[in-house]
Amino acid sequence: MDRRLAAYAVCIEADRVLLALAVGPGGDRTWTLPGGGVEHAEDPYDTVVREVAEETGLEAVVERLLGVDSRVIPAGERRLPGAELQNVGVFYRVRVTGGTLRPEPNGDTAASVWTPLSEVARLRRSSLVDIGIALAQSLPATGHVEPVPVGGLVQH
Repeated sequence: MDRRLAAYAVCIEADRVLLALAVGPGGDRTWTLPGGGVEHAEDPYDTVVREVAEETGLEAVVERLLGVDSRVIPAGERRLPGAELQNVGVFYRVRVTGGTLRPEPNGDTAASVWTPLSEVARLRRSSLVDIGIALAQSLPATGHVEPVPVGGLVQH
């Protein structure tokens, strides 16, 4: 089994959430939270700030840890071929402090947009979006929410 540690930004302002449009190797497009893999010896706290800047052009500060999600993606459902993948995601609430919203230059993020929370359910999105929003809205003491079912508009 492959493992991936990642950090994700949940930025909600005025009933809108900041989303990034990820483009997969085959051209498939999925809305997700800004964030990504923790680099060697990097703290996830630093990862989330770096990823927000890289993917959206915005400067952000971490306000609080929201929680951690761990899920296994079966080998046949991965975007890239390989063994099954355990993705451990650390979710932080962040606040934008500056910058200009833009797509990621030479990256996998085609667009970054503020999306009304009421419209999220209609988007083809990563399950990470639903997990992050649930953590931000419920602030569970355990830092854990129930797994989000994958299927339909909700992708791995």
